[in-house]
Amino acid sequence: MIDALNAGRPGVRWPAVILFSVTACALAWLVSLPLWLGDGLAEPSSGLLLPVMMFTPAVAAIIVTFALGAPAKGERARFLGLWPLRPARRVVWLMVAGWLAPALLVAVSILLSAALGFVQLDPTFAGFAAELEKALPPGTPLPPVGVVVAAQIATIPIAALFNSLFAFGEELGWRGWLLPALRPLGTWPALLISGAIWGLWHSPVILLGYNFGRTDITGVLFMVVGCIAWGILLGWLRLRSASVWPAVIAHGALNAAGGMIVLFAAAKPDLALAGPLGVAGWIVTAVVIAVLVVTGQFRSQPELAGAPGRLLSAPRD
Repeated sequence: MIDALNAGRPGVRWPAVILFSVTACALAWLVSLPLWLGDGLAEPSSGLLLPVMMFTPAVAAIIVTFALGAPAKGERARFLGLWPLRPARRVVWLMVAGWLAPALLVAVSILLSAALGFVQLDPTFAGFAAELEKALPPGTPLPPVGVVVAAQIATIPIAALFNSLFAFGEELGWRGWLLPALRPLGTWPALLISGAIWGLWHSPVILLGYNFGRTDITGVLFMVVGCIAWGILLGWLRLRSASVWPAVIAHGALNAAGGMIVLFAAAKPDLALAGPLGVAGWIVTAVVIAVLVVTGQFRSQPELAGAPGRLLSAPRD
């Protein structure tokens, strides 16, 4: 019965998937090489190189698309989820959800971290004030720390849209190209594999201490699990809308809200436990994923392309 359902449908083009994954990771290492040859994340060029690295998955997707014709000419915009935006109402509402929900989930993960003892919260923001003073030249006048915190939180929605410009570079690759390329395997294998590759792609900067402050394999493993967890949510936005744009905005929103815990922590937190990509974040995203599964949200997926053999017409699971 399954063979009959799959008859005439294309399978995974593994040479294209392998070329994409290797190219994206190799370019990430190439871009981060000056950091490895210099002072790591303290290198002055890191502020430029990290955003550039975010565009390497998009470059890999473009290379594979034109070098191997995957997807074929005429189907590329729809395959990548760039256009058309149909059904329009669903796409718009999922873009709004992607814009607002990540900050809420990060806030819940902060409360959960406090409940589990991963972090001690300070309503006076004294810990953040101390870190802020360290980061500024001595004698720099500052407004009351409460005003700074309120401003930081209020600007998260705007920062989410700004960060989406850079998140597009990643999402065009991960959820735009890779997820639909793996979709013939089924929804869950595609989500898990694409999330794991996304996590491994971060290795060049994770091994320098980015995100978790861990410079060994444990940091990479934490990142892989975190990317699988969030990748399922971003992937759901992609598959549910047949558009990459909700995932782009959600990724930008996650990046904008990811540092929120630093505002409330009494001391520098262990982000492997308390951060949105750490254990607390895993638990929160797992609950959301469970709700989506129970309510059948992963079974409702519009078609990706309008031609026979479209990849999202594989058996829904």
